This record gives sequence, structure tokens and C-alpha cells, in this order.
Amino acid sequence: MPPSCCGYLSQYTHHHLVAFLLTFFSYVLLHASRKTFSNVKVSITAQWTPSLQNGTAPSYSPGETWEDNRLFADENQATLFLGALDSIFLFSYAVGLYLSGVIGDRVNLRYVLCVGLCGSAAVEFVFGTLTEWLKIYNVYLYCGLWVLNGLLQSAVWPCVVAVMGNWFGKTGRGFVFGLWSACASVGNILGAFLASSVLKYGYEYAFLVTSVVQFAGGVVVFFGLLTSPKEVGLSMESETGLRPVETDTDSHRPLMSDEEEDEVEVEVYGRRFNSVTHPDEPLDEPPQAIGFFQAFCLPGVLPYSLAYACLKLVNYSFFFWLPFYLSNNYHWKEAEADRLSVWYDVGGIIGGTVQGLISDFMGKRAPVLVVSLLLAMGALVGYSRSPNDQAINAVLLATTGFFIGGPSNMISSAISADLGRQEALRGSQEALATVTGIVDGTGSIGAAGGQYLVSLLESKLGWMCVFYFFVVMTGGSVMFISPLLFKELRAMWRDRHNLRREL
Repeated sequence: MPPSCCGYLSQYTHHHLVAFLLTFFSYVLLHASRKTFSNVKVSITAQWTPSLQNGTAPSYSPGETWEDNRLFADENQATLFLGALDSIFLFSYAVGLYLSGVIGDRVNLRYVLCVGLCGSAAVEFVFGTLTEWLKIYNVYLYCGLWVLNGLLQSAVWPCVVAVMGNWFGKTGRGFVFGLWSACASVGNILGAFLASSVLKYGYEYAFLVTSVVQFAGGVVVFFGLLTSPKEVGLSMESETGLRPVETDTDSHRPLMSDEEEDEVEVEVYGRRFNSVTHPDEPLDEPPQAIGFFQAFCLPGVLPYSLAYACLKLVNYSFFFWLPFYLSNNYHWKEAEADRLSVWYDVGGIIGGTVQGLISDFMGKRAPVLVVSLLLAMGALVGYSRSPNDQAINAVLLATTGFFIGGPSNMISSAISADLGRQEALRGSQEALATVTGIVDGTGSIGAAGGQYLVSLLESKLGWMCVFYFFVVMTGGSVMFISPLLFKELRAMWRDRHNLRREL
């Protein structure tokens, strides 16, 4: 059993805390700005459709200007275009993830992260604020800006996961990354409250506030983030395998020490090697970045990527459409729907932390994921039948977020870090950003295709059919993880059998 989390956390320095907080809040700010778009969909729909057909439009824009900025004849057409924008964003985001992961293993992570944060903030300001101030309404302009936004935002996640993987070892990674991966949900909550607080002045101010804050965060990251312990003279442990290591006490010794070692060890570029763990590894060359197709063929990368494609479709459908669903299905005010939607993210925060901690104690990830996803299928059915009561809806929403958001956070963070530092890599440690980009990029492709399907199913068959679609996709995640589950269960049975024979 791995050491206690408290004992493990006591080994960290203030540099670890700074890296944790800066990467955490980098993605918080990114998701806060991303959440703005989903929170103002009702307002944008009202602005893009004739006020004579949409009675809510006068509360968001002057009624006399609707003829000039009308993009669509009715609300259904505007809703379909919003779904298309979500898909456009996620497809470009997926393509960018494949590229940015490879770039992140070859270029300074701090530079890539800063470009992603500041560039995305500038694009969102133009998309949501400047076009409204200048009264420029053009479908092709919106599509082009959202493609660019997806490419820029894709640079952030592989970089922050790689930085976290550099600073934090394998022991306790499920708990640390489970806690850290709450950054997306915290960003959703922050974005919801920022958008709802200024929405009465116009949706353009929601974009203005979040983009300015995100740009400022990118500047702070550029001047304050240390991407690796090597930059402050701390060593990085050499990690292999997917199971938690037994001890990690020497992972943060200084590069130079006057103390004699019991074992013969050599440190190269901040990494420690010995004849037992890596007898054939060259000691005179820096670690080389792994190729894209090599990373795709690593054990576990493909099944987890496909499982995440199904799961991210469901998770991002809640992210993009939940406020819109609450406003239209229950006829609640948009600001109320925005605030209520944060309960899904609260459930995801708790789920990711608790399930990550359980996976650390078990030493396995797949069993925790499968159990949670099976319960998620029941939670989705239950939430689809929620009554028109905000308290009950919030409880069901938090439960659904616990069982869906938890596994989603684990796959995109802790499991991606496990896959990027596994035994098959041997001499190459520069694969973490590439593997993270592959997993998240494949997930984004699934999510991208799903967003337009959600808008199409809702307009043709209603929301109940959408929730059944979510149940099927969650079952698909279980199917892809099942081979890994059986493999881990066999390993657990074999270990227990060997232990009994030794006793």
C-alpha cells in the first residue's frame, strides 16, 4: 500500500506549491472564459434573431436594431449554429492538441502556455466584445475566430499536465492530480458567476471580464512559472510502470551533494539512474522526445483515448448546454440557470479527488473508473426525470457530476501522466505532453462530433432523447476501459496469490 498522502505531501517544497497553484489557476482562467460562451447562449440567441419573434430580445439589446444584426430567422436556426460553433471549436481544439503536445515536449513549456493563454484571451475579446461594440455580425467571422480560439486553447492543457508531471511523482498522484484536476470545474464555477454578475449589462461584458482576467493570468505565468525541478536545482526521479512506487523519499535531493550514496547512482540532466533500474540506458545524452506515432502505440494510450472520447462528449455536453437546457426546459431565468449549473462542477471536483484517492490506495485506476461510470448511467437517467424544483435538481446534478466528472478528471490528468511515464518509454521521459495531447485530443474529437448531435437531437426529438444518447456514450466508455480492467484485476489476483504462497 502506498504511503499516506499526508506523509507524501510533507516532502514537497514551496516550489511544488507554486507550480501547483500557477498551473491550477492557468486552467481555471481558461475554463472560466470558455464557460462564458455556454452561459450567454440565450442572450446571443436573442441578439441574433428578430425581436418580434423572440420576446426576450429587448432585455438584452435595443429593439430598434434587430434588423441590422439579425443573423437567423428564428431561435432554432440560431441554436443549431451555436451547436455548430461548439463542434468547430472542439474539432480545432482536438487538432491543436495533437500538435501542441508534440511542441510542448520540444519547446519551453512556459512559452507555449503563455501564448495559449494570452492569444486565446485576445480572440475571445474580439469574438464576444469587439464585434458587439462595432456591430459586426458575420457567420464566417465567428467561425474563423472560433477555429483560432480552439487552436490557441489547445496549447494549455498538455503543458500544465506536463509541468505537473515534472514536479509531482507517481506516489499519491491519483490524489494530487485528482485535487488539481478540479481546475476545470473551478473555472466553470468562476466563469458562471462572472458571467451572471455582468450579464444584465450585455453578454459582451461577460466576454470582456473573463478575457482580461485570462490575459493577466498569462502574463503572471510567463514571469512566475518554473516548468521543472531542474530549474531550481532539484532532481527528478526516474519513474516507470503504472503502479504506485513504494517509496519516493529521494526524489527531491539536490543535484550536487557531499553525502555518500549507498548505491552507485549517476544523474544526467536532473534525472537519476542506476545499474539496477536502467542498465542499458546511455548516460551521456539528454532524454529525447518520443515521436507522435510511438506515443500513440504505447500500452493503454489507445483504449483510454477512445474511452475519453465517449466520456468527454457527455461531460462537455453538460458544459456547453446545461445553462441553456435549464433555461429552456424549466423556464428559469438565465442568471439562475447559470448559478445552478455550478453544482455539476461541484460534484466533479469531489468525484475527481475522492476517486483519485481511492485509486491510490488500490494501486489501480480502471476498477474505480468502471464502477463510477456504471453508476453514472443510472445518475443520468435519474437526472433526466428531475422535477421542476431547483433544490432537487441541484442534488441530482451534483450526483451526476460526481460520477461523470470524476472519471473525466482522472483520465485527462492522473492517467495521462501515468501513461506518459510508463515502463515502455525506457530512456525517453519527454513524452508526457505528447501523450496528454493524444488522450485529450481524441476526447475532443468525440466531444466535437457530439455537440452538433446534441443540438440536432434536441431540436428533432427533445431533451429526453439527448439523455439516452448520453447513457449510450457512457456505456461506450465502460466498453473501452473493460480490457484494461480485466488486465488489472488479473494482476491483483496474481499478486495476492504470490503473496499467499510466500506466507
